[in-house]
Amino acid sequence: MAWISTKTYGAERGLTCALRQWPADSHCALLHGYSLAFRFTFAAEQLDARGWVVDFGSGGFGAIREWLHATFDHTLLVAEDDPARPELAQLQELGLARIQIVPGASCEMLARFVFEAAQPMIEKTTGGRCWIAEVECREHGANSAIYRNPDAVLREVSAEALTALAAQLG
Repeated sequence: MAWISTKTYGAERGLTCALRQWPADSHCALLHGYSLAFRFTFAAEQLDARGWVVDFGSGGFGAIREWLHATFDHTLLVAEDDPARPELAQLQELGLARIQIVPGASCEMLARFVFEAAQPMIEKTTGGRCWIAEVECREHGANSAIYRNPDAVLREVSAEALTALAAQLG
Protein backbone atom coordinates (compact mmCIF):
# COMPACT_ATOMS: atom_id res chain seq x y z
CA MET A 1 0.00 0.00 0.00
CA ALA A 2 1.23 3.45 -0.84
CA TRP A 3 1.32 6.47 1.42
CA ILE A 4 -0.35 9.56 -0.01
CA SER A 5 0.09 13.23 0.89
CA THR A 6 -1.02 16.41 -0.83
CA LYS A 7 0.34 19.91 -1.17
CA THR A 8 -1.92 22.70 -2.33
CA TYR A 9 -0.23 25.74 -3.73
CA GLY A 10 -3.27 27.99 -3.80
CA ALA A 11 -4.25 31.09 -5.73
CA GLU A 12 -3.34 33.20 -2.70
CA ARG A 13 0.33 32.36 -3.37
CA GLY A 14 0.31 34.84 -6.24
CA LEU A 15 1.05 32.82 -9.34
CA THR A 16 -0.59 35.52 -11.41
CA CYS A 17 -0.24 35.13 -15.13
CA ALA A 18 -1.94 36.02 -18.37
CA LEU A 19 -2.71 33.57 -21.13
CA ARG A 20 -5.00 32.89 -24.01
CA GLN A 21 -6.40 29.69 -25.43
CA TRP A 22 -6.07 30.67 -29.05
CA PRO A 23 -8.09 27.73 -30.52
CA ALA A 24 -11.16 28.59 -28.41
CA ASP A 25 -14.30 29.84 -30.14
CA SER A 26 -15.02 32.15 -27.22
CA HIS A 27 -13.61 35.01 -25.20
CA CYS A 28 -10.98 32.54 -23.91
CA ALA A 29 -9.09 33.19 -27.15
CA LEU A 30 -8.34 36.69 -25.81
CA LEU A 31 -5.61 37.51 -23.31
CA HIS A 32 -6.93 37.11 -19.78
CA GLY A 33 -5.42 36.46 -16.38
CA TYR A 34 -5.60 34.13 -13.42
CA SER A 35 -3.85 33.48 -10.17
CA LEU A 36 -3.28 29.81 -10.87
CA ALA A 37 -3.38 27.20 -8.14
CA PHE A 38 -1.84 23.73 -8.15
CA ARG A 39 -2.53 20.69 -6.02
CA PHE A 40 0.07 17.94 -5.94
CA THR A 41 -0.67 14.40 -4.81
CA PHE A 42 2.50 12.61 -3.75
CA ALA A 43 2.86 8.88 -3.14
CA ALA A 44 5.50 6.63 -1.62
CA GLU A 45 5.73 3.03 -0.54
CA GLN A 46 7.87 4.07 2.43
CA LEU A 47 7.90 7.15 4.61
CA ASP A 48 11.16 8.99 5.20
CA ALA A 49 12.98 8.90 8.57
CA ARG A 50 10.70 11.69 9.88
CA GLY A 51 7.53 9.82 8.90
CA TRP A 52 6.79 12.01 5.87
CA VAL A 53 5.98 11.26 2.26
CA VAL A 54 7.44 14.62 1.18
CA ASP A 55 9.19 17.39 3.07
CA PHE A 56 7.00 20.39 2.23
CA GLY A 57 9.79 22.78 3.23
CA SER A 58 12.80 23.85 1.25
CA GLY A 59 14.36 20.39 1.49
CA GLY A 60 11.64 18.69 -0.55
CA PHE A 61 9.05 20.93 -2.16
CA GLY A 62 11.38 23.94 -2.33
CA ALA A 63 12.68 23.33 -5.86
CA ILE A 64 9.13 22.92 -7.14
CA ARG A 65 8.04 26.11 -5.35
CA GLU A 66 10.90 28.07 -6.93
CA TRP A 67 10.10 26.68 -10.38
CA LEU A 68 6.38 27.51 -10.01
CA HIS A 69 7.19 31.13 -9.22
CA ALA A 70 9.76 31.43 -12.02
CA THR A 71 7.29 29.95 -14.49
CA PHE A 72 3.94 31.44 -13.50
CA ASP A 73 4.46 34.55 -11.38
CA HIS A 74 3.81 37.69 -13.45
CA THR A 75 4.30 35.91 -16.75
CA LEU A 76 2.49 35.75 -20.06
CA LEU A 77 1.97 32.11 -20.96
CA VAL A 78 2.15 31.55 -24.70
CA ALA A 79 1.32 28.19 -26.24
CA GLU A 80 4.14 26.93 -28.42
CA ASP A 81 1.71 26.53 -31.33
CA ASP A 82 0.00 29.91 -30.91
CA PRO A 83 -0.11 31.56 -34.34
CA ALA A 84 0.37 34.96 -32.63
CA ARG A 85 3.51 33.77 -30.84
CA PRO A 86 5.86 36.12 -32.78
CA GLU A 87 3.70 39.14 -31.96
CA LEU A 88 3.36 38.15 -28.31
CA ALA A 89 7.12 37.60 -28.08
CA GLN A 90 7.58 41.24 -29.07
CA LEU A 91 5.99 42.21 -25.75
CA GLN A 92 9.01 40.75 -23.99
CA GLU A 93 11.41 42.50 -26.37
CA LEU A 94 9.67 45.78 -25.52
CA GLY A 95 9.96 45.07 -21.80
CA LEU A 96 6.17 44.80 -21.41
CA ALA A 97 5.90 41.12 -20.47
CA ARG A 98 7.89 38.14 -19.33
CA ILE A 99 7.00 35.38 -21.79
CA GLN A 100 6.86 31.73 -20.82
CA ILE A 101 6.41 29.29 -23.71
CA VAL A 102 4.23 26.35 -22.66
CA PRO A 103 2.93 23.30 -24.56
CA GLY A 104 -0.62 24.64 -24.24
CA ALA A 105 -2.51 27.17 -22.13
CA SER A 106 -5.46 25.05 -20.99
CA CYS A 107 -5.67 23.76 -17.42
CA GLU A 108 -5.22 20.28 -18.82
CA MET A 109 -2.00 21.12 -20.62
CA LEU A 110 -0.66 23.18 -17.71
CA ALA A 111 -1.32 20.33 -15.26
CA ARG A 112 0.71 17.99 -17.49
CA PHE A 113 3.44 20.63 -18.01
CA VAL A 114 3.80 21.08 -14.24
CA PHE A 115 3.82 17.33 -13.65
CA GLU A 116 6.56 16.81 -16.25
CA ALA A 117 8.71 19.50 -14.63
CA ALA A 118 8.04 18.55 -11.00
CA GLN A 119 8.31 14.75 -11.22
CA PRO A 120 12.10 14.70 -11.81
CA MET A 121 12.55 17.24 -9.00
CA ILE A 122 10.70 15.12 -6.46
CA GLU A 123 12.48 11.96 -7.59
CA LYS A 124 15.82 13.73 -7.05
CA THR A 125 14.99 15.18 -3.61
CA THR A 126 13.60 11.85 -2.33
CA GLY A 127 16.13 9.57 -3.97
CA GLY A 128 13.35 7.97 -6.03
CA ARG A 129 11.37 6.98 -2.92
CA CYS A 130 8.46 9.28 -3.76
CA TRP A 131 6.57 10.12 -6.93
CA ILE A 132 3.83 12.49 -8.02
CA ALA A 133 0.56 10.64 -8.52
CA GLU A 134 -1.27 13.63 -9.98
CA VAL A 135 -1.23 17.39 -10.44
CA GLU A 136 -4.34 19.54 -10.49
CA CYS A 137 -4.27 22.96 -12.14
CA ARG A 138 -7.01 25.36 -11.01
CA GLU A 139 -7.89 28.60 -12.80
CA HIS A 140 -10.43 29.56 -10.13
CA GLY A 141 -13.01 27.90 -7.91
CA ALA A 142 -15.07 26.57 -10.82
CA ASN A 143 -12.45 25.32 -13.31
CA SER A 144 -9.67 22.82 -12.90
CA ALA A 145 -8.06 19.85 -14.61
CA ILE A 146 -6.04 16.93 -13.29
CA TYR A 147 -3.15 15.13 -14.95
CA ARG A 148 -2.48 11.66 -13.54
CA ASN A 149 0.94 10.10 -13.67
CA PRO A 150 0.58 7.21 -16.12
CA ASP A 151 3.17 5.19 -14.19
CA ALA A 152 1.63 5.80 -10.74
CA VAL A 153 -0.85 2.92 -10.87
CA LEU A 154 1.89 0.48 -11.84
CA ARG A 155 4.13 1.73 -9.03
CA GLU A 156 1.36 1.32 -6.47
CA VAL A 157 0.65 -2.32 -7.28
CA SER A 158 2.40 -4.56 -4.79
CA ALA A 159 4.66 -7.44 -5.77
CA GLU A 160 2.14 -9.87 -4.22
CA ALA A 161 -0.65 -8.52 -6.42
CA LEU A 162 1.48 -8.89 -9.53
CA THR A 163 2.38 -12.45 -8.55
CA ALA A 164 -1.29 -13.31 -7.92
CA LEU A 165 -2.31 -11.75 -11.24
CA ALA A 166 0.40 -13.65 -13.08
CA ALA A 167 -0.80 -16.90 -11.48
CA GLN A 168 -4.39 -16.18 -12.57
CA LEU A 169 -3.33 -15.47 -16.12
CA GLY A 170 -1.40 -18.71 -16.24
